[in-house]
Amino acid sequence: MITFDKLFQTLKENGISQYSLYQKHGISRSQIQRLKNNQSVTTHTLNMILNILGDNFTLNDIAEFTPDKKEKEEESSF
Repeated sequence: MITFDKLFQTLKENGISQYSLYQKHGISRSQIQRLKNNQSVTTHTLNMILNILGDNFTLNDIAEFTPDKKEKEEESSF
């Protein structure tokens, strides 16, 4: 599972509001809502956010990957 909890913490630490993402940078409200709910988003959206944050940021600053338990269980049965 990929979660975007780190994104909202990183935005806050860098003084970027969700309103600013929508109003100033053109990220749709639906994409922001999808990020808040840890739903799938396009790589285009992730690229836009990283460009807004700047050169010193990577995907690791805005997303976190945790393997799904189901997949782990299936792998261990082989």
